[in-house]
Amino acid sequence: MTDKRLQYRTFHAAIGLALATTLITATAPAGAQDAPPEQPVGEAPEESPQAPQVVFSDRGVRGLLTPAGTTVIEPSFAYTHSSSTAVAIEGFTILPALVVGLINVAQVQRDSYIAAVSARHGIGGRWEAEIYLPYVYRDEATRQRDILDGSSADFISDTEGHGIGDVEASLRYQINSGAGGGPVFIANLRAKSDTGEGPFDVERGTIFSDDGVRLTDVFQEQPTGSGFWGVQPSVTAIYTTAPAVLYGSLSYFWNIERDVGGETGKVDPGDAVGLSMGIGFAINQRTSFSLGYEHNTVFKTRVENDNGLDALFERIQVGSFLLGVSMATSSKRSWNLSLAVGATDAAADVQLTLRVPTNL
Repeated sequence: MTDKRLQYRTFHAAIGLALATTLITATAPAGAQDAPPEQPVGEAPEESPQAPQVVFSDRGVRGLLTPAGTTVIEPSFAYTHSSSTAVAIEGFTILPALVVGLINVAQVQRDSYIAAVSARHGIGGRWEAEIYLPYVYRDEATRQRDILDGSSADFISDTEGHGIGDVEASLRYQINSGAGGGPVFIANLRAKSDTGEGPFDVERGTIFSDDGVRLTDVFQEQPTGSGFWGVQPSVTAIYTTAPAVLYGSLSYFWNIERDVGGETGKVDPGDAVGLSMGIGFAINQRTSFSLGYEHNTVFKTRVENDNGLDALFERIQVGSFLLGVSMATSSKRSWNLSLAVGATDAAADVQLTLRVPTNL
């Protein structure tokens, strides 16, 4: 018999694309220049200061805004892998080490590939606008066995889905100039659409027990989006202390409730509070790396007519360690590689993202 906790994991993995998923954003180098001209013999060349790149935990958060009148096109590719094992026990305990009932062991592996392109443009002196267009391919494999049911056969489910993801638009404003050596504060506002197929838009199958009791729903096709609109305001603080940059960000993601129809009724995905912090170092004029940590607290999803999809916990914690490397290959292009490693059970095992921002 399938445990409700496994149901919770599968459902929230589908509608939590905008929450716990956490794609890693590396900002483009500011002021990257070609090699300095040769100096007279015996005189060391002077290196102009280079602002190191920093890794942010959220697409809606950036540290260096695009100069006024400049457009940046950024193709990207992201790979995410996550796996989990759930042991469900339905029965009663006679002794502390003796359980009478049904034990179900389930293993789930998820892989997602996102090819995307974003365009951002500097408006005026302190504004920046951006649009993000993703294409998503997702694969999920589930293996289950009722080890006390007397059966040696495994239940195996392998589903996939691909298509346009959730399109996003962002607006950012630099609040102050940081004159006098203080930190720079940037306000961010991101809107996420529901252009991707959500968990209630794809075909699902229902599994019943031998007694006709509904156990769970399984996806016959993987969703490519969350299925809900979302809005995320955030504030970023950046403090430069050469040759390093310290940063921190605080955000709140609001998932907007909607009626999905049928017997389910209204669904209100849990909102999320996010916090990220880290430090970036400039190795030379063209190369820099950054270290950081991100953490999101995702609150419980509310279902109007709870049919077994309602979450069991009031909140889940999603944390990841971040590592990023950036190299400018010219004054108009850089290559940014970032890695996130899950620090909590709810986080993805690994997220690897490559971005190539190019100034037009």
